[in-house]
Amino acid sequence: MKRGRRSPDGRRARRLRGTARKKRKSALQPAVKEIEAIREQIEQVAASRPPRWNADPEDVRRSVLKLVLTLVELIRQLLERQAIRRMEAGTLNEEETENVGLALMRLQDTVLELAKQFDISPDELNLDLGPVGKLI
Repeated sequence: MKRGRRSPDGRRARRLRGTARKKRKSALQPAVKEIEAIREQIEQVAASRPPRWNADPEDVRRSVLKLVLTLVELIRQLLERQAIRRMEAGTLNEEETENVGLALMRLQDTVLELAKQFDISPDELNLDLGPVGKLI
C-alpha cells in the first residue's frame, strides 16, 4: 500500500490521526502543567493572607490614607528620577534644580509626617500586587 493512501477499512488514516492527536496533546502538556502550577501558587498566596477589606471605620480611614500616601510616594519617586535625568541632561539650571530638590524633600517630609500621625511605618507605604510583586 502506498503512503498516505487509505486501506479499504480506513485503519491507516485513523492511526495517523491518532498519532497527530498524541503529538498535539504531548506538546500542550508542559503549558498545562505551568498554568496549573501558577494557579496553585496564586491560591496559596491568597489563602495565606487575611481579607483585604476591614469594615472597621477607623481602620478604613487608615487604609485609605495608607493608599493615598503610597501613591504620593510613588509619584514623588518618579518625579525625583525625572529631575535627576533632566539635571544630568543639562535641561535644568541651578535655580530650577534647587527648587525641584527642595520641593521633593518637603513632599517626602509631609508624607512621613502624615504616616507618623496615623502610626503607619514608612515600610508599609507600598502596594502588594500579588504575583507581580511590590509596587515600590
